[in-house]
Amino acid sequence: MQNLAQEFANGKLKIVDVRTPQEFMGGHVAGSINVPLNELPERMNELKSMENILLCCASGGRSMQATDYLRNNGIDCQNGGSWLQVNFELTA
Repeated sequence: MQNLAQEFANGKLKIVDVRTPQEFMGGHVAGSINVPLNELPERMNELKSMENILLCCASGGRSMQATDYLRNNGIDCQNGGSWLQVNFELTA
């Protein structure tokens, strides 16, 4: 994850948290953006303009759904799983 930490610090990695706004407000990776899973279809243009997307959520389930959806729509992305794990890996 060291390379991911460097990419994130350099602005080359976008972390997208697909939890609800309420969950996001309760804690998130600093610098991540909140795009709730149910808003993905209406925010496709925004996501298509990003490169190196790492998706996260509470446990990895919603971020896996988001990964599948985005990949099926031509957006290259990765499932990072839990936002807590992503946060730990980026700050370790």
